[in-house]
Amino acid sequence: MSPFSSHLSALEGFGLVLSPSPLQFDMKKSTLVSQKWNFFNWYYFCMGMATLTAFIVVVYIQDDVGWSWGFGIPTIAMALSILVFIFGSELYVKLKPGGSPFTRLAQVIASAFKKRKQLVPGDSKLLYQNRELDAAISVDGTLLHTHQFKWFDKAAIIREGEATNSNPPNLWRLATVHRVEELKSIIRMLPIWSAGILLVTASSHQQSFTIQQARTMDRHLSHSFQIQPASLSIFGTITMLTGLVLYERLFVPLARRFTKNPSGITCLQRTGIGFTINIFATLVSSFVEIKRKDVAARHKLLDDPKAIVPISVFWLVPQFCIHGVAEVFMSVGHLEFLYDQSPESMRSSAAALYWVAISIGNYIGTLMVTLVHKYTGKKHNWLPDRNLNRGRLEYYYWLVSGIQVINLIYYVLCAWYYTYKPLEEAISKEEEEEEEDVDHH
Repeated sequence: MSPFSSHLSALEGFGLVLSPSPLQFDMKKSTLVSQKWNFFNWYYFCMGMATLTAFIVVVYIQDDVGWSWGFGIPTIAMALSILVFIFGSELYVKLKPGGSPFTRLAQVIASAFKKRKQLVPGDSKLLYQNRELDAAISVDGTLLHTHQFKWFDKAAIIREGEATNSNPPNLWRLATVHRVEELKSIIRMLPIWSAGILLVTASSHQQSFTIQQARTMDRHLSHSFQIQPASLSIFGTITMLTGLVLYERLFVPLARRFTKNPSGITCLQRTGIGFTINIFATLVSSFVEIKRKDVAARHKLLDDPKAIVPISVFWLVPQFCIHGVAEVFMSVGHLEFLYDQSPESMRSSAAALYWVAISIGNYIGTLMVTLVHKYTGKKHNWLPDRNLNRGRLEYYYWLVSGIQVINLIYYVLCAWYYTYKPLEEAISKEEEEEEEDVDHH
């Protein structure tokens, strides 16, 4: 989750990128084991291609042709995406609405509160279960009872007269085990999800201070052509696209030999690796800034805010590339985790949490920059208003690196104690008959 994700959210608004819909594929574990591709890798790859197209084509048209065409092309792309959506809707897999998932969570909480003085039975089989009632929200399988957050199990305690075959229960007074476990799954996910917020906060500088640095550096590719500061993001996007292909074709098969995991590594491990790599990207940013200021000092340019420091802008490329590698691991892994571990009926909401984390992280990033600018003094301000050469941007990068280290420790602890949701996978009649034939032979 990085500034690249911020570009993606903007592109989705222009209709250049569509949100993921793994519902169109068979996402059961038994099926995924035999698949040689990862939906989220391809989804992120397509988003990256859209981003690269925007950086190269749309930006060029805006600068050299005109802003009317620059806005017109995304508008046309959005119109085409709507047409594709409408005409392709007949091919989509559709499920009957199962009601609001947020209402069900509220019902579980309300039911548990009403029965707060009840004692939870030692045998979980005595708790209320009704597969017919949960059929619309448990197509892939039923969530099994877990021993975490036992207080919510009170919602599934059956009191006299509450549940009979002829009288459906009042769901504000009695919840099934599956519905209770939906709430538990969301609660278990939140600490992992929250780790992504500070990561976005720490990475938000890539589209602000890095551009300011680029404007003070030599951006010539030839005698007459200069690269635009904002176009440096292309290197991160290209690295991310290349990394996704290498991850899918080389890393996963190699890791699978050691872990025996069909995905190579788990989505939690993948995210943690991305968090670690991103720390190195920020550290590299600090060293490049030290180098840039050292060159400016030798040429006595520190006091001139408009001076071009004789150092190539391509010194900034490594940090973009490292960010791109981190993106391959952390963003795809985080999105996959949210989708896989969320209750079946809340997958869209869980995927939305990914973008909510990006929004919150960027707001916190803005707040952090404001506080650093306000409290680091006027004489030696880390982030001065006009002359970046007189600032202490490298100190800010070190602060960001420290935040990421703390966030990584927090994430590792959350991942270490995380309990994957137990799911009793639904078996169709055809699959059941095949299993019976195998057992018979």
